[in-house]
Amino acid sequence: MFVDSHCHLDRLKQSKEELAETLNFARSRGVKHFLCVAVSVDDYDAMAETVSEFSDVSVSCGVHPLHQEDACDYDTLLQKASRPEVVAIGETGLDYFYSAETKAVQLQSFVDHIRVANALNKPLIIHTRDAREDTLSLLREHKAPETNGVLHCFTESLEMAQEAIDMGFYISISGIVTFNSADELREVVKAVPLERLLIETDSPWLAPVPHRGKQNQPGYVVEVAEYIADLKGVSVTELARQTTDNFYRLFPLAQR
Repeated sequence: MFVDSHCHLDRLKQSKEELAETLNFARSRGVKHFLCVAVSVDDYDAMAETVSEFSDVSVSCGVHPLHQEDACDYDTLLQKASRPEVVAIGETGLDYFYSAETKAVQLQSFVDHIRVANALNKPLIIHTRDAREDTLSLLREHKAPETNGVLHCFTESLEMAQEAIDMGFYISISGIVTFNSADELREVVKAVPLERLLIETDSPWLAPVPHRGKQNQPGYVVEVAEYIADLKGVSVTELARQTTDNFYRLFPLAQR
């Protein structure tokens, strides 16, 4: 059984009937749970409505660092994220690669998300790119000891992965690991303990080989799992079992 631990089902731009077909395709391949991740609090209600009829889809609430035009204050985020269907806070984080000019707003937003995660005892979903020092330092400074989370779609160094793991975080790997240019990431995946790995699609983006160039979808998390299993020298069954257990350990509010 596989879990797509990070996808954006509302961004597939499909009708409910088409989305149901997309999820059924994934289920037919053994994908049994999906975490639909918010990128904007303003869009949260519409996202939640899109997936509300699917009992195997969980949701998060937060503001992506590249969506700071949709930034909200702490109280608004706390109110939305307090809803019982919300299993995680984010995605949040820092991205200086694409949007260094919004650094100040990103920093405040990230701190607010960490504080909300602490207040609600819900895990963080973190996007980080070219912001290693600030990401780790803010987590060390502001997160409560019991607050944990995941660095999703990880593309940073093994050193950063290890420091995050030491703080109780998981590392999630997307289809990027299958790209020809991802040699460094493959070395990271080999080194990260299986007990700290999650798998994801980040659909509709970053379709893995052999689907690269197509719109990504949750069913393609199987290719991600197969590739990682081969890298780590374990069976796909073992990779699926462990990453699924990791998912439910990290996101206890997600229903099996």
